[in-house]
Amino acid sequence: MSINYISEILPSLLNGTKLTLSLFFWTLIGSLPLGILVSIGLTSKFKPLQWILNFYVWLMRGTPLLLQLIFVFYGLPIIGVVFQRYEAALFAFILNYAAYFAEIFRGGFQSINYGQYEGARVLRLSYFQTLRKIIIPQVVKIVVPSIGNEVINLVKDSSLVYVIGLGDLLRAGNVATARDVTLVPLLMVGVIYLILVGICTYLLKKVEQRYAYYK
Repeated sequence: MSINYISEILPSLLNGTKLTLSLFFWTLIGSLPLGILVSIGLTSKFKPLQWILNFYVWLMRGTPLLLQLIFVFYGLPIIGVVFQRYEAALFAFILNYAAYFAEIFRGGFQSINYGQYEGARVLRLSYFQTLRKIIIPQVVKIVVPSIGNEVINLVKDSSLVYVIGLGDLLRAGNVATARDVTLVPLLMVGVIYLILVGICTYLLKKVEQRYAYYK
């Protein structure tokens, strides 16, 4: 394993890492709030909304993310809906992960005793004040471990964007491996993924500690 060779391929791997991190970041920014909204809809008493959202969650969780990527980029243009490669990947990832987050948050909301809602009404808090100040902080404490698992999966699932031709970290490694007939690029890709997962794990533990006072 030559240091010179590593220094030659490292820039391309880092460029691929930038796209991986961008997809990871914007997926979280889009899917977490959407997941919370969908989870609130899933626990609502309005049955038509529940049916629609349950179908959406069933569809997203019941089909592979890879298939969803292919459908968004190659299938939707048939009906006139066209996305650029990056936007197609981001759209598919947000819809997919929002469904998983919605189920996680739904379980968190249903674990909160209904008496807390009644107590908030006695204090004359609105429904949204109750959610923001009382319910959601407790729900976050409950769901952080499950959310953490999905966040780590997202780091690795980002490699699926190769199917629509995006130059992410894994694609950069594959290109270098095929060109130079060596496994060194893939080993470096593995190291970079391990570093990214390690950073996410550390940050998630900090979040768990932040909400430890709800024990």
